[in-house]
Amino acid sequence: MTTSSEQPGSAASAVPKDGEPTTTQNVHVHLRNIPLLSGLSDQEILSIKSELRFRQYGKREVVLQKGGAGDGLLFLLSGQMQVIDITEDGRAIGLRMLSPGDFFGEIAVITGSQRTASVVAMTPVLVAFLPAPAALHLFSHSPSVANQMLRHLAEKIQRDSAFRSLLSINNTSRRIYTYLAQMKKTQPGQPDVVENLPTHQDIANMINTSRETVTRALLTLTQQGIVQKDTHRLIILKPADLQKLVEGG
Repeated sequence: MTTSSEQPGSAASAVPKDGEPTTTQNVHVHLRNIPLLSGLSDQEILSIKSELRFRQYGKREVVLQKGGAGDGLLFLLSGQMQVIDITEDGRAIGLRMLSPGDFFGEIAVITGSQRTASVVAMTPVLVAFLPAPAALHLFSHSPSVANQMLRHLAEKIQRDSAFRSLLSINNTSRRIYTYLAQMKKTQPGQPDVVENLPTHQDIANMINTSRETVTRALLTLTQQGIVQKDTHRLIILKPADLQKLVEGG
């Protein structure tokens, strides 16, 4: 594991963009962009920042290990990560992707239990680690954080339920189409998109199929004009047609 200096407020704690120098001010901006912390006062943000330790990881490095101690809450500041579980026969099953602004490790912190899944860096990443005592104090003393945490946990239950339903679909192509439908984001006046599209192998791991099957399914969607690949995202040109495939049409 490669780590940066973990002193709060160190230069390594900021996220550089397009050659931007790393400064303490940049860290403040990025903490403001974390939805869980967006309702905090400036004083509360400064207090949280003094508790944070910043860590860098390379691509495919393990950020959290299943079975480890729930010793802190982590925030993803830059890059992309995947939450995975390991089956008894050693297969890695992808559970969900994490993007900048997401936090993770909250269940083990709240319950004081071990980590129930691993988290792996899909690209070089920068994360901020908030020790469990500080995280628990934040949960219990900040109404805005408590409200967002309740909403997050409710959405997590709904998402996990939808994912279990997805895995129960026998037809692998329908499973892929359903995954895309669940991942897409809708904005008024804009086409639906799947942002930060995982690799074909990562999608295969998440929905229990082969990379070749994912590649064929996406190629079929592209040939039919239903989707269009655009750098790291997938544009859904015909959402109604995708939904018909999801429903078995």
